[in-house]
Amino acid sequence: ARRRVNKELWQKLQPLIPVFSPSTKGGPRTRSVSDEAAFQGILYVLETGIPWEDLPQALGYGSGMTCWRRLREWQAAGVWQRLHLATLEHLREYDQIDWAERALMARQFQAPGGQETGPNPTDRGKLGSKRHIIVDARGVPLVVLVSGANRHDSMLFERCLDALPAVKGLSGRPRCRPGKLHADKGYDYKRCRDYLKRRGITCRIARKGIESSKRLGKHRWVVERTHSWFAGFGKLRIRFERQLQTHLALLLLAASIICSRFIGGRVSGS
Repeated sequence: ARRRVNKELWQKLQPLIPVFSPSTKGGPRTRSVSDEAAFQGILYVLETGIPWEDLPQALGYGSGMTCWRRLREWQAAGVWQRLHLATLEHLREYDQIDWAERALMARQFQAPGGQETGPNPTDRGKLGSKRHIIVDARGVPLVVLVSGANRHDSMLFERCLDALPAVKGLSGRPRCRPGKLHADKGYDYKRCRDYLKRRGITCRIARKGIESSKRLGKHRWVVERTHSWFAGFGKLRIRFERQLQTHLALLLLAASIICSRFIGGRVSGS
């Protein structure tokens, strides 16, 4: 038996879901599967990694393809992006986001093909993708992007920083700029350093041939831990979804779940 959907997460998601509008060309006038049941089915597939068509209907979540279509429909409406932002805002309400330092790192994983995939130079040229994330000093995922495995880590440096959300939750203006950014030697380029300087962010990028990678260890392990949390979802260990937006929807939902664990106090800040 799987645990039921986190009620607090569902309460954040429910007002973000667009109202169902029946097609003018015919078809069902109401949904046969409720949004909450479909959300539970999506979570079940995300956690277990089973194929969508193998979702057991005896669980009451509807068919797997119904859940898959609902996932894509909500992604097209921007629901998952707003859910992730809502969990971040909840964290900031209690001052649980550490703005002083952030870290950036990419991780490669296998993919059968589709958008943003490429030959993995570290895995005999097999098709794969890279997951790029920015986390705060505690490991809270702030940005999640995907690229082909053959693209250099630094190619998405600016895109990752530009994607940092403006998080409300406390008095004053929403904040999206960190005090420092830590990154490994894969980002040791003048272009990356100049970009941080223009944004007023202190650069903490390890320098090739000068600094030991051990100095970055106390920051690197935080990002590695967050990557391992993403890999803890069965559907994310290997990228099964060929369409990029469907895979991004699962990543954003996983990021929201990880943030909700910080809200619930189930993640240590150390």
